[in-house]
Amino acid sequence: MTKVTVLYFGQSREISGLAEEEFTIPEGSSLPVLIKAVGDRHAKLRRFAESMQVAVNEEVAEGNERLKEGDAVALLPPVAGG
Repeated sequence: MTKVTVLYFGQSREISGLAEEEFTIPEGSSLPVLIKAVGDRHAKLRRFAESMQVAVNEEVAEGNERLKEGDAVALLPPVAGG
């Protein structure tokens, strides 16, 4: 099993009520596995899953990155244009 920290920003922080929390996922899991686990724990976040930006260890993630023990995954609010 792999422990990672999820950092919540913007709407994800408001919905979860947390600044951060730890998740334990199967070893070798990719980012979508973690995002599903976050949605399972905080159902209201599911509606933002497609529009939310995600960063792993302070680098914007493309989508299928494999997560390692101790990774920090930031859930960032959708970027609005104008």
